[in-house]
Amino acid sequence: MSCAAKLNSSSSGDLKPRDSPVAVGEMAPDFTLEDQNNRKVTLSSARGSMPTVLVFYRGNW
Repeated sequence: MSCAAKLNSSSSGDLKPRDSPVAVGEMAPDFTLEDQNNRKVTLSSARGSMPTVLVFYRGNW
């Protein structure tokens, strides 16, 4: 499954700061983003029954 997502102000307002970063092997907290078609997608729905890899690519354009 491939999904392009964008972080917008409505979803970032739901995030709460953490005291420490997510550790290797620790489950990431759930969050909601919009996909390329403006549909809301949660991390928990993307996980499904298969492992999910979340990659943040910092473009330089």
